[in-house]
Amino acid sequence: MSGTRPGRQLLRQEVVDGIKRYILEERLRPGDPLPTEPALCEALGASRSSVREAVKILNALDIVEVRHGHGTYVGRLSLSALVESLTFRGLLSPDDDFQVMSDLVDVRELFERGRADRIVSLLTPEQLDTLDGLVATMRATGAQDGNGFVAADRAFHALLVAPLGNDLIGQLSMAFWDVYAIVAPHLDGFTHTDETETIAAHQNIVNAARAGDISGFIKALGEHYAPVRRRISEARARR
Repeated sequence: MSGTRPGRQLLRQEVVDGIKRYILEERLRPGDPLPTEPALCEALGASRSSVREAVKILNALDIVEVRHGHGTYVGRLSLSALVESLTFRGLLSPDDDFQVMSDLVDVRELFERGRADRIVSLLTPEQLDTLDGLVATMRATGAQDGNGFVAADRAFHALLVAPLGNDLIGQLSMAFWDVYAIVAPHLDGFTHTDETETIAAHQNIVNAARAGDISGFIKALGEHYAPVRRRISEARARR
């Protein structure tokens, strides 16, 4: 890294920007093929090495997808890079650890509370039955069975915002959930009482949604996130 010349760094960024600009100007969609490497070199006036480095950067950001033996395509534009960045920030510093988790809880609750009326009105009986089943899985497995409990919790919140039909909210909600799930084990003290309260809050969310009770739905969301905030606050105080 210390051997990288400033001019080369600038050129690489120019090529990155050029490829992104090409995708936008050509109105390419996720999954559409990009020109071959020689064609990109000619179009951008860049060397092969610069184009290859730019593609590696864009591939890491999921802006493009390299399919070896087939070519380069517009990526699915997932938020994996955001998850990686936030997770690393949360694990890098104890102080950042707590702040990141606190921020993520705020954002997750904001999505669900802010769209509570639409979520309650749009959830179908089949979706509500699935949510009930996920709560039953959490109850049956318990938090000590990390995989079953955590997977059910994640699926619950994914399904909760699914009726909105907003892919960005769905992706962001799950990205923030994934970051929290990775960083959360660094908090101590998820007790049996916490587990019981978490399961009960999820059940209350489903019950309120099934009854069409928006205020009860919002109250249940608050009951769900309050213990999480308490654990973060207690961990910060101990640190």
